[in-house]
Amino acid sequence: MLPSIPRQYIDYLAAHGVFEGFTLEGARPGYVALWPVKEIAGNNSDVEVETYAPGFLAFAGNGCGELLAFDPTGAVFMLPMIGMAPECAIRIADSFLDLAMRFEI
Repeated sequence: MLPSIPRQYIDYLAAHGVFEGFTLEGARPGYVALWPVKEIAGNNSDVEVETYAPGFLAFAGNGCGELLAFDPTGAVFMLPMIGMAPECAIRIADSFLDLAMRFEI
């Protein structure tokens, strides 16, 4: 079962729309392309996140073959699309708002 979409993400998109761009000062992930809420379930199904990285919910990409995903606590991780597995996840933010503070706007 996929984790739920954190309220922070839903509220951010409602207030600012979908962000696509870079993070400040080379902070990970470098580039972010957020997905609209209505596309998250389908995109996760398409890349089989629940099969290969159970416990994660992808919500964005970085344009370089990695997904950005939430764990059940709402922390943000980078997951490789090739070799996707929970043990390959790299934690990059404690929450979506922590990540969003790095967006170059």
